[in-house]
Amino acid sequence: MNLDELNRVANAMVTPGKGILAADESTGTIKRRFDAIGVENTEDNRRDYRELLFRSTEAMRDCISGVILYDETIWQKARDGTPLVKLIEQTGAIPGIKVDEGTKPLPGCPNEVVTIGLDKLTERLPKYLEQGARFAKWRAVIDIGPGIPTHTAIHANAHALARYAALCQAAGIVPIVEPEVLMDGDNDIDRCYEVTQWMLKETFHELYYNRVALEGMVLKPNMAIAGKKSPKRAGVDEVAEKTVRLLKACVPAAVPGIAFLSGGQSDEEATAHLDAMNRIGNLPWKLTFSYGRALQAAPQKAWSGRPENVAAAQRAFTHRARMNGLATRGQWRADLERKAA
Repeated sequence: MNLDELNRVANAMVTPGKGILAADESTGTIKRRFDAIGVENTEDNRRDYRELLFRSTEAMRDCISGVILYDETIWQKARDGTPLVKLIEQTGAIPGIKVDEGTKPLPGCPNEVVTIGLDKLTERLPKYLEQGARFAKWRAVIDIGPGIPTHTAIHANAHALARYAALCQAAGIVPIVEPEVLMDGDNDIDRCYEVTQWMLKETFHELYYNRVALEGMVLKPNMAIAGKKSPKRAGVDEVAEKTVRLLKACVPAAVPGIAFLSGGQSDEEATAHLDAMNRIGNLPWKLTFSYGRALQAAPQKAWSGRPENVAAAQRAFTHRARMNGLATRGQWRADLERKAA
């Protein structure tokens, strides 16, 4: 393991002013996104859509540090025959790859899941490295509900994350460690705080036991936030303050950076929360974004599968990327959204 190189890539992924584009939707997930805009879920349409993002030169060059790809996408070529990985590299962004294979029910734990995909990972990673991937991603999913999460689910998922991270580093690939506590329930922000703290502490224990070098990884957590069905919403400042407090209690300073997932927040909400956290300042790690839907909902709607809409879609993507880039420096303002509109 070349820790200097892993650390260099991890630091580049969390460069201030930039963040990570999560373009790693599975074929099933992107079908739901395409259904919403009336686009057929074909391989060509998936390629065309992602190509328009990667060819948004201004956004990619100025605001995107890396792109998480799905297995199909990392092997695809653009319409003119250029590998999509090359399009990303030409903008200065770093290609990455989602390596988990989704979730399966966790035996003995009703309504809980564990992420799978470790068994062939040792053989898959060198192929991804050769294809240009310099980092990888593995997502663990923890739900909040009556009687859950259980310690069994927290431990099983934290252990799998740590095993994945160790295999990545051994292969010369930076792991993004993503323990996601879902915001789908009716829990308040304090319950989210408690469960996220539990999951993060367990994850860092497992990373230690599996000898993962913290200097060569990036953490991708959820924010401390109330569930979507909660009658009690937390304001922007409360989300920022509690999330920063939570991270300070759980995340060692050796980790180069934290790239938040948006987890179903609205575009502007995800930007405002990140901005408020960076305004708190004096943090041991860099705070940035690794957004999927919060960067892509606007360009998808603008594109709607029509070639004549590509430029409009690229403008929408560039705007969202720029807003989140400002948020990584604590320089975003709500009036900038309205100006663009």
